[in-house]
Amino acid sequence: MTTTIENLKDKFKVLKLKNASENISEIISHAVENDFSSEKLIEYILDQEIEGREVARLEKYLKQAAFPEYKPLSEFNLEEQQTLSKKQFNQLKELSWLERGYNIVLLGPTGVGKTSLSIGLGIHAINEGYKVIFANISDLIYWLKTAEMIRTSKTRLNRVLKCDLLIIDDIMFMAMEKQESNLFFQLINKLYGQTSIIITSNKGPTDWGELLGDQAITAAILDRIIHKCEIINLDGDSYRLTHRETIFGKS
Repeated sequence: MTTTIENLKDKFKVLKLKNASENISEIISHAVENDFSSEKLIEYILDQEIEGREVARLEKYLKQAAFPEYKPLSEFNLEEQQTLSKKQFNQLKELSWLERGYNIVLLGPTGVGKTSLSIGLGIHAINEGYKVIFANISDLIYWLKTAEMIRTSKTRLNRVLKCDLLIIDDIMFMAMEKQESNLFFQLINKLYGQTSIIITSNKGPTDWGELLGDQAITAAILDRIIHKCEIINLDGDSYRLTHRETIFGKS
């Protein structure tokens, strides 16, 4: 039986080689142009498949992470954040803290780059093979409260429980009721020892009692978060105010 492009596509589909199935014509043309041997052709097909799967993995994990914007570490301007040294930045980028199960607390006023840095670290972690979830505190509490009633909340909460890195943004954004504080503690307790957490906040951990309302719960949460943790204070002018845009252009 004569082998055709369609035959090859079907066989690759059976083997779940999606990239090879979709791009076999281009692969063959490239092999002919470069006079590939049989071994080189097989290696090229496998390399293309591996690369395609990695791209698909990154797209999937980035989508599941639900970052509010795509801001890789390459876009974080260290010159505008003088309180974070290049050495500290590089140590964060190495992700050894994530491998060792450490948490990161980013403190500072609005606009100094806490969220941007956390997103950049999250994107970098995904590129290195980790699963990451980004959530502001209000969304996280909503998922916790509605997981038994709403499928999407349960799905997102399950992803949180299975991720390697959870980023909680604006932890002082809203005050919690007693039930919400309890749910939040239960989540932190489940993640303790298995998932690293990045928290951004405009107030230090000693002030989190204002948010959680219950000192006993606050102490229990802090005990688990601060046990293995690096606290980084960011300061300076608001990036958004410094680079604000008006009807007349940038200021």
